[in-house]
Amino acid sequence: MTLREFIEFARQAGYLVTIDKPVNPYLEMASVIAALDGRPVLFNRVVGSDFRVLSGQCSDRRYFAAALGCQVNELLFRLADAYRSPQTPPVVPREQAPCAEVTMQPVDLCRIPFLTHYQGDAGPYATAAIAIVNDPDTGPNVSFHRLLRLDSTRVAARIVERRGTDTALRKTPDDLPVAICIGLPLHVLLAASMSPAPEVDELAIAHALAPTPVTRCLTNDLYVPAEAEFVLEGRITHRTVAEGPFVDLTETWDIVRQQPVIEIDCVTHRRDAIYHALLPGMLEHKLLMGMPKEPSIYAAVNEVCRCLNVNITPGGTSWLHAVVQIEKRGPDDGRKAAEAAFRGHGSLKHVVVVDADVDIYDPNDVEWAVATRFQADKDLMVWTDQPSSSLDPSATHVPGQKSRSAKMGLDATIPWDRPRSDFQRVPLPKADLSRYL
Repeated sequence: MTLREFIEFARQAGYLVTIDKPVNPYLEMASVIAALDGRPVLFNRVVGSDFRVLSGQCSDRRYFAAALGCQVNELLFRLADAYRSPQTPPVVPREQAPCAEVTMQPVDLCRIPFLTHYQGDAGPYATAAIAIVNDPDTGPNVSFHRLLRLDSTRVAARIVERRGTDTALRKTPDDLPVAICIGLPLHVLLAASMSPAPEVDELAIAHALAPTPVTRCLTNDLYVPAEAEFVLEGRITHRTVAEGPFVDLTETWDIVRQQPVIEIDCVTHRRDAIYHALLPGMLEHKLLMGMPKEPSIYAAVNEVCRCLNVNITPGGTSWLHAVVQIEKRGPDDGRKAAEAAFRGHGSLKHVVVVDADVDIYDPNDVEWAVATRFQADKDLMVWTDQPSSSLDPSATHVPGQKSRSAKMGLDATIPWDRPRSDFQRVPLPKADLSRYL
């Protein structure tokens, strides 16, 4: 399902909100998106730009399920299957690739409606951009990077230390060629959010999820999704500028850092291209960050006990909290599952382990399990001074070092030495209301 096919699906399903009044990408558009968080929004008239803007296509698990042709509770397994069995995408000639229909002459990033979201932002940002680079040793790497527009041909990119793009840049004494894609199918965005082994191409994971033809760039040897709405070809330089402030996943201000400057040499796009704007800290940001990490937690927990499902929760910023559902087969399975969950996702801070009868997508149900099955003196696990996430403002952050935090696990499964019937809800038959109303 391409971005345009998603828009048509959302329109027919009644999810899409279409706005035909002029909306300014400076502060105004973000406030509209925030008011409609969870709904796809299409802005047809954008002040200062000829391009339309879509936001919210990734703001509900139902949209991902529709794009992948599965149920919501099956999403983890579709991601896990693609993660294990990547498939090389087919290459199409540039003349057949929608992303190459128009070449912008001259390059002018100010024509593209980067959004300024908050009054204190460093400037206009692209937030749904994936960057494709080639590591000299391991090959293609695809990942998300927020981009601060500096002028008509330059952006500053937040590149997280010791991850794929940073590793490739450190190996490259000169500028590192890059292709930045904006306006992508949901399954490509999911794949770009995953963290496979360095030698695995994320676009191969995307193709295992759904058809993902690629095409070669005009100015370098990189391959990009042929269905992208925009492709910005350029070079990541070793020059740096101040990047930030920026409100990140936790809805708090991220710090200002010196980050690499990217020079953009060429921009191509589809006719009547649609720009994807992802509002930082809102549901779309959270789901794209958290969902792709669920398969790695699932795999790690399955090494020690039977894992049924995993939910990285929006209330935990879709990064720091998870609920792990297991089929308990031994007295220590809850503890083992919690320990394994932290191995599966290193940024995880708190995890709750529950039984099969608890709805992991319902926070009230999870809290019920904690209330009725958990005793702090027996079932609480705390690990101090652990490697953690740079996104957690309460963690300890030292420049150049991995952030540190305490971590907590709650075993909210039924105690092994007690009758299960003591902890199971007693169902009450529900009346046929047509007889009464």
